Amino acid sequence: MTTPTPTPTPIRLRAAMLAATLTFAGAASRAQELVVSAAASLTNAFQAVGQAFEQAQPGAKVRFNFAASGPLLAQIRQGAPVDVFASADQESMHRAARLIVAATRADFAANTLVLILPSASAQAPKALGDLASPSFQRVSTGTPATVPVGRYTMEAVERAGLTAALQPRWIYGESVRQVLNYVARGEVDAGFVYRTDAMVEREKTRIAFTVPTSTPVTYPIAQVAASQNAALANAFIAFVRGSAGQEILQRFGFSKS
Repeated sequence: MTTPTPTPTPIRLRAAMLAATLTFAGAASRAQELVVSAAASLTNAFQAVGQAFEQAQPGAKVRFNFAASGPLLAQIRQGAPVDVFASADQESMHRAARLIVAATRADFAANTLVLILPSASAQAPKALGDLASPSFQRVSTGTPATVPVGRYTMEAVERAGLTAALQPRWIYGESVRQVLNYVARGEVDAGFVYRTDAMVEREKTRIAFTVPTSTPVTYPIAQVAASQNAALANAFIAFVRGSAGQEILQRFGFSKS
């Protein structure tokens, strides 16, 4: 005679239902979490954008990973679970061509390159040529191979014919924010950052002048192809490009691309 399966007690039923509910809730939570890898210069602005997006998308949670565009791209190549990539230059996004959904790629902001000094500095350079003076022994920018601000800087320096003169003076940073910190702490005589970064340390740094760049400083954004949350990724991109996102970006000093 077959022994009948015991009927679960109400307590067991409640436990089973709770476990199922928690499992479902966990899956739903993961489905509503968005991972955005964004250029370091976007830190303050994107934190505000993320908060606004979460308010507009109840239940959504945005988790940011800020660093130089090169290292962010390397992380994505290595399989990091990223949904959206926002870089500080077009070259980084070009390099990510096989890792993103091309149809989602779009420019969303623009910036300008500036030379900044420690606020206490007595120097007053007016043009790039002034950096050849012995007064500027330590000049900082991002590592050109991995940090977009470094590439913009080297392009401008080369056009000004200062490559050889400045070569022994460079102090490279791993991101534009590290360059900003070097200048703010007075560890270098001058540094190249974006105008929006200079706004972050207004009391400790000052802008000497805007540096002309032949390549516009524009920011592209795209969904990462391996994203498991494409719908939310595209919603975030649309929000960044929409009126609400653009208003926040402009408040932090970015201009329209």
